[in-house]
Amino acid sequence: MSEYIPSANIARTRAGQAHYVSDIDETGLGAVDAVADDSAPSSMWGEAWKTLRKRPLFWIATVIIFFAIVISLFPQLFTSQDPQFCELANSLKPARDGHPFGFNRQGCDIYSRVIYGARSSVAVGIFTTILVTVIGATLGALAGFFGGWLDALLSRITDMFFAIPLLLAAIVVMQMFKESRNIWMVIIVLGAFGWTQIARITRGAVMSVKNEEYVTAARALGASKARILLSHILPNAMAPIIVYATVALGTFIVAEASLSFMGIGLPPSVVSWGVDISQAQQSLRTQPMVLFYPALALALTVLSFIMMGDAVREALDPKARKK
Repeated sequence: MSEYIPSANIARTRAGQAHYVSDIDETGLGAVDAVADDSAPSSMWGEAWKTLRKRPLFWIATVIIFFAIVISLFPQLFTSQDPQFCELANSLKPARDGHPFGFNRQGCDIYSRVIYGARSSVAVGIFTTILVTVIGATLGALAGFFGGWLDALLSRITDMFFAIPLLLAAIVVMQMFKESRNIWMVIIVLGAFGWTQIARITRGAVMSVKNEEYVTAARALGASKARILLSHILPNAMAPIIVYATVALGTFIVAEASLSFMGIGLPPSVVSWGVDISQAQQSLRTQPMVLFYPALALALTVLSFIMMGDAVREALDPKARKK
């Protein structure tokens, strides 16, 4: 087939709609009609949403996360039992009417403790993620945007904290404050040592965005450095930050459960999945179901955040969308 050369005869319609194009071949014997679309391309987030809504794993993760958040906010909607009410006469008794999961070693209703335990575990994960995102994104953005001596200083500080394992640092600090252990103490400790990775991610994202043409145009128009950073650079560098924060939320829930399992996280008076898993060790051989239910709730919640993070990463990655 001969090569087609576009003609100048183009009938345009209203702005944003398709227009009609007539192409005539070299011989002038025929024409090929085509429809071209001059509408504006979708944004990165629009393309990401088109990809996400087609992924079943995204919807499964969304349902589980939504369910966990609703349970955390309104546990009384799912059980009328008091998780702190225990009777030794019910110790390790099997399930019965009104107590579908049975009782633990102290005679507490396992079902109510699993429901109310979501509040502490999910709260630690969410607030710790917010804290590390604020600290890490702020330091990483400043280092990547200004560069020079500030970048060198903040990078060395980040390297110092990065060399300290998160769980080991949390164990040492929590041991120093045994008498004042609570949810906020766990959040602060995990946040103080868990921001390094997100700082590195933010620094790299800001450095790759700050040389784009629209940033250069903003500088040429006289925009201040603060406006350029907050209005032009950070909004376009948020994709990797959001992906990491989604996965990190599940990691911090596991970290809280690990600390409570070792007896140095939340105190036994607080209802959480980690505390219940720790207490179930004593009954593991005789009644393994005492451990199974809180462990299952923990695993499903963490898995849902990991699946959500993977789905968001693939949706925001242009290479993954092409595949």
